Amino acid sequence: MHINWTYQYFTELTVDELYAIIRLRNEVFVVEQNCVFQDADNHDLVSYHICGWQDNHLVAYARIIPPGEIYPQPSIGRVVTSLISRKQHVGMDLMKKAIAFTQEKYPGMDIEIGAQLYLKSFYEMLGFIQVSDLYYEDGIKHIKMKLKYVTD
Repeated sequence: MHINWTYQYFTELTVDELYAIIRLRNEVFVVEQNCVFQDADNHDLVSYHICGWQDNHLVAYARIIPPGEIYPQPSIGRVVTSLISRKQHVGMDLMKKAIAFTQEKYPGMDIEIGAQLYLKSFYEMLGFIQVSDLYYEDGIKHIKMKLKYVTD
């Protein structure tokens, strides 16, 4: 599976790219997970957007939120892969790229995320550790996790 990765600030996205992002996020977070929530939360406007494209179809996406917007540290959020790309390590590739991009943009800073509880072991494989008790967000179990910045 060949994926073309793009990294863009919000204002650099085309209308078609933004539509594809909204569509994928709605397909997974609203329809597949049966969760009604306000996806358009204004954080997109100040974020970088990582898109994985296969044959002009968006199959993977995450946003990089700057420090101070949600957490004191930068954050990776709205991590999503399309149904057709799952089980092909696309999610792992996406997160590795998101971590590298975040560390490049915000060197020396930890990364904090709000993770769905069922994905805890996935994020742990990437080096994240749980830093909060269980909480509910939009009716879904979540935990805060942090990836400590490590120098060579």
